[in-house]
Amino acid sequence: MTGILWLIQQGGSSGHIVDSIFKQGEEQPKAQVEEQPKAQAEERLSVTLRGQNVVVINRTEYASPGFTMVDLDKFDKLVTSLEKQSYEAPRNAILNDQGGIVPDVVGHRLDQKAFTEQFFQYFYGTGSSVIDAPLMNVYPRVDRELLADIKEKPIGQYVTYYNGRNKNRSHNIRLAAQAINNTVIFPGESFSFNKVVGQRTKEKGYMQAPIIVRGELSEGIGGGICQVSSTLFNASDRAGLYIVKRYSHSRNVPYVRPGRDATVSWNGPDFVFQNRYNQPILIRAQAVPGKMYVAIYSSDVIEYKPRNVPGMTFGHLPDEVSVTSEGNEPIHY
Repeated sequence: MTGILWLIQQGGSSGHIVDSIFKQGEEQPKAQVEEQPKAQAEERLSVTLRGQNVVVINRTEYASPGFTMVDLDKFDKLVTSLEKQSYEAPRNAILNDQGGIVPDVVGHRLDQKAFTEQFFQYFYGTGSSVIDAPLMNVYPRVDRELLADIKEKPIGQYVTYYNGRNKNRSHNIRLAAQAINNTVIFPGESFSFNKVVGQRTKEKGYMQAPIIVRGELSEGIGGGICQVSSTLFNASDRAGLYIVKRYSHSRNVPYVRPGRDATVSWNGPDFVFQNRYNQPILIRAQAVPGKMYVAIYSSDVIEYKPRNVPGMTFGHLPDEVSVTSEGNEPIHY
């Protein structure tokens, strides 16, 4: 009403303007109504992504009520949606089973700054427009050159043996070995077994196998993964790495010497070590029938202090058994 009162106070031809304002609520001519869809079409913005149309919006849909301003809540939702659709995760360079390098792959994500500038140009302009969502590169942490440098020098390795006739336990060992394989730890960083491997669930492919509950053997999802963490512990200890967290089982296990194991459990004990060297290190892990192998690699220029860790001689491994037991959080072995 303030604007209308101002017009009335001016006198003269303002009455015609006021009259036109009040007539805006009256029924519009049919021809004018038919022109509205055409006018709206001329206000559209098409956003494409990699050549594909992903969203079509209208300028008026993103205007704040009563103001010629961008509704930032709606705009943020649009940006979030485009971010999800455009994101392609980068892939680190890795070593294949034969030791050859699989090159890294650069990822992509929405360039939010560039898109915001283009959107505001459209919003405060006229007519329709097309924006090809601008992308920016997301680089992997480990590229081919870095991997080629740190795969040269073995600084710690360890092997343990298991009963390959237990199919479920062997399967779990392979899954956990695959999870830690090709992990690179940069100087100053720590490796957490639970964080890297993640929760051991049926959905991730882990199977029922022997576990230890309150000192007794039982059955549980993920049985066998502690052989992987224990093998990794001995390899990293041989490499002279700083052990942050390491817990032993409540009973001896057959695949390492007494006191040389590293038990892990989701929401329970974890095995953690830190790379305090001046070079990145690489974990290579592989489970073949009856044998679990872990090696730690780095570059030729690394200055490290290896430790003397006794190995495990191969002998007869007893069949795993299960004993029904009630108790605390199960510990895989």
